[in-house]
Amino acid sequence: MPVPKSPLAALCAALVLALGAPAARASLPVGAPAPDFSLQAALGGKPFTFKLADALARGPVVLYFFPKAFTQGCTLEAHDFAEATPKFAALGATVIGVSHDDLKTIERFSVEACRNKFAVAADPGARVIGAYDAKLAFIPGDMANRISYVIAPDGRVAYVYSSLDPDRHVANTMQAVEKLNAAAGKAPVAAAAPAASASR
Repeated sequence: MPVPKSPLAALCAALVLALGAPAARASLPVGAPAPDFSLQAALGGKPFTFKLADALARGPVVLYFFPKAFTQGCTLEAHDFAEATPKFAALGATVIGVSHDDLKTIERFSVEACRNKFAVAADPGARVIGAYDAKLAFIPGDMANRISYVIAPDGRVAYVYSSLDPDRHVANTMQAVEKLNAAAGKAPVAAAAPAASASR
C-alpha cells in the first residue's frame, strides 16, 4: 500500500513539477494600471499597514510575489532582495514582497529571511495576488507564483518578470528601475534606510 504523502511533501513535489514547466505569464502587461492596495505587512518583525499609493509617492515600487515563506527558493530570493535593498533605496525604489502567508509568519520572515532590510506583506485571502494575476496555476488554493513587477510612480506597470527560479528577479527588477530612472532623467540618490509606508 502506498505511503500517504504529508502536505509538505505534496507541496514540494508540486513545486518540483512546476519548476520543470513553463512559468505562467502575468496578465498585467507593461503600461497597464497597477491595482492599488493596502496590506498588513512587517519590517524587522514590526507590523504596519503597507499602502501602495504612499510608496509610489516616493518613487518606483518593486512588488514581488513569492509562493511560501521559509521555503528554500523564497528564502534565497529574500536574501537576494535584502542584499540589494540599499541599491534599490539609492534609486528611490521601495521593495515589498507579498505571499499568502499569515501575518505572524510574515513577521518572522521579515527578520530571518529579509534580514530587517525590506517589508513583506501578508495576503492570506489572495486578494492582491488575484488582482495581479499572480496565483500559482499548478497548485490549488491561494499560493502565489513567483512574479516581480516594477511599478512606475504614475501607477503603471513598467516591467514584469515571471519565473519560479528566484535567481534573476533581483537583477532584472534592478535593471528595470535603473532604466525607468534614466528615462525620467533621475540620478541615483545617496543610499538610505529602507522606507516603509506605515499606518499604525
